[in-house]
Amino acid sequence: QVQLVESGGGSVQAGGSLRLSCAFSGFTDYRFCMAWFRQAPGKEREGVAAIDRHGAATYVDSVKGRFTISQDNAKNTLYLQMSSLKPEDTAMYYCAVLLWGGSWPGWDYDMDYWGKGTLVTISS
Repeated sequence: QVQLVESGGGSVQAGGSLRLSCAFSGFTDYRFCMAWFRQAPGKEREGVAAIDRHGAATYVDSVKGRFTISQDNAKNTLYLQMSSLKPEDTAMYYCAVLLWGGSWPGWDYDMDYWGKGTLVTISS
């Protein structure tokens, strides 16, 4: 059974940093992509960053240069290092898995598994 458990959310002031973690389990091989999404109050969920099994990362423009996605397969953990945080980064952050062994195919694909989220609040 695939499980994704996010942690690391919290409240910080603008300009600060946070590192989110997503512990994953239940995969039989490493042919998958992982991604972080977020959903702010009253807004639609949006993709933030994705990584394929070769370690190639993709970011949305709003977080480029501020967020870094990484994956440690030995620890079965996905990370999102967030710095220079802004109030508009406030959202529930979710990690998700796409059972796809190729390069990240884009944000239009439906993810196969989701975590329950961790809340990030940035104050001005």
